[in-house]
Amino acid sequence: MEAIVNLSVSVLLVLWGCALGGSPSVQIGGLFPRGADQEYSAFRIGMVQFGTSDFRLTPHIDNLEVANSFAVTNCFCSQFSRGVYAIFGFYDKKSVNTITSFCGTLHVSFITPSFPLDGNQQFIIQMRPDIKGPLLSLIEYYKWDKFAYLYDSDRGLTTLQVVLDTAAERKWQVTAINVGNLKDEKKDEAYRSLFQDLETKKERRVILDCEQDKVKDIMEQVITIGRHVKGYHYIIANLGFIDGDLTKIQYGGANVSGFQIVDFDDPLVSKFDQRWEALEEKEYPGADSKIRYTSALTYDAVQVMTEAFRYLHKQRIEFTRRANNGDCLANPAVPWAQGVDIERALKQVRVDGLTGNIQFDQHGKRVNYSVNIMELKTNGPVKIGYWNEADKMAVTKSDVFANDTTGMENKTVIVTTILEAPYVMLKKNADLYVDNERYEGYCVDLAAEIAKHCGFKYQLKIVGDGKYGARDAETKIWNGMVGELVYGKADIAVAPLTITLVREEVIDFSKPFMSLGISIMIKKPQKSKPGVFSFLDPLAYEIWMCIVFAYIGVSVVLFLVSRFSPYEWHTEEYEDGQIQTNESTNEFGIFNSLWFSLGAFMRQGCDISPRSLSGRIVGGVWWFFTLIIISSYTANLAAFLTVERMVSPIESAEDLAKQTEIAYGTLDSGSTKEFFRRSKIALFDKMWTYMRSAEPSVFVKTTAEGVVRVRKSKGKYAYLLESTMNEYIEQRKPCDTMKVGGNLDSKGYGIATPKGSSLRNAVNLAVLKLNEQGLLDKLKNKWWYDKGECGSGGGDSKEKTSALSLSNVAGVFYILVGGLGLAMLVALIEFCYKSRAEAKRMKVAKNAQNVNPTSSQNSQNFATYKEGYNVYGIESVKI
Repeated sequence: MEAIVNLSVSVLLVLWGCALGGSPSVQIGGLFPRGADQEYSAFRIGMVQFGTSDFRLTPHIDNLEVANSFAVTNCFCSQFSRGVYAIFGFYDKKSVNTITSFCGTLHVSFITPSFPLDGNQQFIIQMRPDIKGPLLSLIEYYKWDKFAYLYDSDRGLTTLQVVLDTAAERKWQVTAINVGNLKDEKKDEAYRSLFQDLETKKERRVILDCEQDKVKDIMEQVITIGRHVKGYHYIIANLGFIDGDLTKIQYGGANVSGFQIVDFDDPLVSKFDQRWEALEEKEYPGADSKIRYTSALTYDAVQVMTEAFRYLHKQRIEFTRRANNGDCLANPAVPWAQGVDIERALKQVRVDGLTGNIQFDQHGKRVNYSVNIMELKTNGPVKIGYWNEADKMAVTKSDVFANDTTGMENKTVIVTTILEAPYVMLKKNADLYVDNERYEGYCVDLAAEIAKHCGFKYQLKIVGDGKYGARDAETKIWNGMVGELVYGKADIAVAPLTITLVREEVIDFSKPFMSLGISIMIKKPQKSKPGVFSFLDPLAYEIWMCIVFAYIGVSVVLFLVSRFSPYEWHTEEYEDGQIQTNESTNEFGIFNSLWFSLGAFMRQGCDISPRSLSGRIVGGVWWFFTLIIISSYTANLAAFLTVERMVSPIESAEDLAKQTEIAYGTLDSGSTKEFFRRSKIALFDKMWTYMRSAEPSVFVKTTAEGVVRVRKSKGKYAYLLESTMNEYIEQRKPCDTMKVGGNLDSKGYGIATPKGSSLRNAVNLAVLKLNEQGLLDKLKNKWWYDKGECGSGGGDSKEKTSALSLSNVAGVFYILVGGLGLAMLVALIEFCYKSRAEAKRMKVAKNAQNVNPTSSQNSQNFATYKEGYNVYGIESVKI
């Protein structure tokens, strides 16, 4: 910041040097607090604006922390050593004594827009008028005798002291509270606690003796709390009433008064304001907003210094600081002899500036000034009078706080609406009730809540033509609820009225109280019944095929590694009579390998196990594979067997556009049809092309007709309508429709008021508050789901878990019966085969017995044992 300031000063010096040639230089000091960008921009503009050919003003600028007395001393002495003739700057409570002491000792004039000082201070020229007189007059005008006084101790206590002295004389009850020493990190909490105490004490009149930054913080907390707006009266005790942002509290119903020193209706101010708005914000920081009163005082201070030095120049009074550029801390101090002449010239200045008539008394204080009295109305700040020393307070407008929203308290507001379930419906015994009691629904409850928050009485009125509102193409006349508002037949419309551009041009909408979009309604499909082999559904067909191939492959690999590995072979001894035979056997034949793999897959194990390392590796990886597969299958099996699923033919707008079997359409005249007609998105344009050319027509005249068509079309028609109505119909009997996919667009329902209505902002704030409190969601749940006829949250549309039926597991029984039948068949085949083989063997044995009976018998027994053992696949090899 300091670098920017020095650069800007250098540029100005060059410009002034070119413009003014060799004219005498008047050294001017400047002490600006950090962050005072707009004030410094006003100072620069003043230097350029009021420069003359008689002399030129040469500024020396320092940026500092004005609350730091050491920094103030440093900068002041630096300015003094440069030979300045006067110093412009700011001070606060901590540095004011340092500055006044230096000025009185060294006879250097200090021109300041900071808060006025009490007492008679020499060499201090106070640009800011005293607010004590206007404030006391305004308190008397409102006839306040009890109020809270919130003050900032950094601005001094002179105004507070005068208020307390006057209160003692007139028996006012004043609660004084210091808000200047609150820490930034805890100020929000402190403000909330403070206003809760005021609420307890029933203090509804508050004076804010603070600068605009603190006023802004306080007002934000007032709005946040929400209980200190309507019925409260605030007086802002500074001279920049319109400098702060009061829009948040403007429509809340609170009365706000204050003072304005800069009159923007004054021709002089208007001309300056035009030049100010033309400045570039990059070159002149702060020029993007209205000039504040402290910046206006800064601009006027440059004019005062210019006029004073012009007067001295005309009087040919020579002044110089060449012999007095010493140390300001010298002991004893050496005052500047010509400082008294400059102070006298400054006090004699009388000009018209941005802050009105500028004139000083012998003590350097503003006199003969005028301050505008302001009040905050629903249409913005309004001047109701002025104050000056001669006339005191003069009121030009006597309608003190004739707030339009306050006036509504004694007026019955006409609320137009439309019969549309579930928003507004006639009660079952509506004839037994009168007025508003005849109706029920979402919008009926919403209207009651808004009236409660805004504080007005209301009467519901059903729109005569039963329409929402559109402009006739020929007559250009608005119909429906929009027409009621446009032609003054109603004050507000609380209904499912969509916020659109054409409507916004003729009426005002609040923030949306409900968000919605275009959605798809179809007939609810029948739930799919589980198949005989539904137990196979947890895994895809491809996975089952891969498992079969894996089973066969593992069995073959196990068979091969067992054949090749020597550790899978073992020797067994057989005795055939007197002959001993050794045979090497292998348990893992092809059938045993298949049996081992099947046992492992079924988690049942087997009576044989691999002995070799290679065989165990094959077994290990197969066990791991089966562990994962069986676990995944089991995890999904419960869901597939116990849940009946609805198979929807479409799931989104893309599905609709890709097929032609299911027709789809919208309301024949409405915002949904207009959305598709005007859409530039390829998908919606394709859908519009289909709907426009479809035969028979897919458009319906009413929403009820569209719903009936969906229910009777047996799933061959989809209706496009607003999501809120879709969700509501889904909860109505016979519960045979459903919403699919997401919303195709986004829009909202808003509460409408006529253009310029005073109700608009109050209603807007009420809607936002209801939304933050969660009441809007509560109302929707009440009228959509709590009163629904299809069960909570959609009823039958939700998948439900139930007990298993025979149809769920029929396939398992089929496999069991089939397996048992297959086992019987195989046993029969084995029996027949074995019987035939035994008959052949007996015949051969009988023939052999005739030759050698003993040898034949032993051979028969061994063959029988060996043959029976080989049935299970064990390989034997004679050694």
